[in-house]
Amino acid sequence: MADMREIPRVAVVIVTYNSASVLGGCLASLPDGAKGVELAEIVVADNASTDDSLAIAALAEIPVTPVQLGRNAGYAAAVNAGIAALDLDTLDAVYVLNPDCRLPPESIAPLVRALDRPGVGISVPKMVNPDGSLQPSLRRMPTVGRAVIEAVIGGGRAGRIGRLGELITDPREYAKAGPVVWATGAAMLISVPAIRAVGPWDESFLLYSEETEFALRAADLGWSLWYEPAALIEHIGGDSGVNPTLAALLLVNKVKLFRRRRGPLAGAAYYLVVLAGESVRALAGRRVSQKSVLWLLRPSRRLTALPG
Repeated sequence: MADMREIPRVAVVIVTYNSASVLGGCLASLPDGAKGVELAEIVVADNASTDDSLAIAALAEIPVTPVQLGRNAGYAAAVNAGIAALDLDTLDAVYVLNPDCRLPPESIAPLVRALDRPGVGISVPKMVNPDGSLQPSLRRMPTVGRAVIEAVIGGGRAGRIGRLGELITDPREYAKAGPVVWATGAAMLISVPAIRAVGPWDESFLLYSEETEFALRAADLGWSLWYEPAALIEHIGGDSGVNPTLAALLLVNKVKLFRRRRGPLAGAAYYLVVLAGESVRALAGRRVSQKSVLWLLRPSRRLTALPG
């Protein structure tokens, strides 16, 4: 990262939506997590929460700048609004966080150091569950071949067999630092030069695949993503695996992004493979797959705006 200050200045953007139950813990963890860097500013970008999220932000023991979107515009829109509220000229990097993340002491500094590597524009930490167990967060490049394997044996199992799956699940892969294709967007440190070069996050995805699109677009422009296991973060995690609507949105957006990047022919093949795999699971009674098949077959039924 060019022109790094002696003490790097990092801002944090936290995206909230009815996050009152977890936001306080995230904010409380930031001062210790930022030891070794200067925590320049904290922005809470709120997607029209109806709970006490903004009140909790206002009562935090550290200064917090609230940004209210006025509607549930999606994760990417909130990230963009949060970054737009910052003075990037005074910063070295921006840490984009989910509100259900907790930062261990001195966990931002290793990510900042990773940005000093030539060409690195994004760095991500090792993600763990609240019980300390590994939470797989790294991904390989989506391909039709990987989609076939995941349709047949499932994504989790495919990730444990060589490099067959998109999701990396082998714990040995998480013990070593290095570049990866993309990672879960719950915690991403992005250098200011990369933010300026890559531009805003794509708001058309509403939720899910926006971090994939951003990481792949950054790579197109020469900015790599670096995984740094010396940096830890605790992530309570979402419910996309059990919530049929969120699971369907995740799957539809994966197909949408693949088609955009690979074109209509490869996109059609990817779509058919994903549809076949979900159809088999839907026939077996899996509710999340039933919703996914409905959305894949009937675009008019898909979610086009997040519930307010």
